[in-house]
Amino acid sequence: MKTKTTKILYWSGVIFMSLWFGASGFFELTKNPVVWDITQQLGYPPHFIYILGVFKIAGILVLLLPNRLLRLKEWVFAGMFFDIIFAFFSKISVLGLAATIDAVIAFSVLLLTYVLFRKLYSHELIF
Repeated sequence: MKTKTTKILYWSGVIFMSLWFGASGFFELTKNPVVWDITQQLGYPPHFIYILGVFKIAGILVLLLPNRLLRLKEWVFAGMFFDIIFAFFSKISVLGLAATIDAVIAFSVLLLTYVLFRKLYSHELIF
């Protein structure tokens, strides 16, 4: 895959995940009843919902900075993976399999985006 194609796919994934997590974070911080009701139904306390909202918004700000804070972006990707995995298992145990479709889609896009991130920036992320 050419670098230009990789960058287009990467930034498409970043924008998708930023919209996904940005909307979710915004709804958590503004106490949107749809998001709050589902999250509380899953058993999460109110203070945790606010923390999720803050970290989601902060994370997408980091992701949207081009060619900067690469190590921090790795942490953002990890946080998003954990968020999606926890949402998946919480939903499957409380709401059933049908409620996990959004988590499966988000996980797939995030996985592809992270693979492309590593392809683009692995030479700058030497451990």
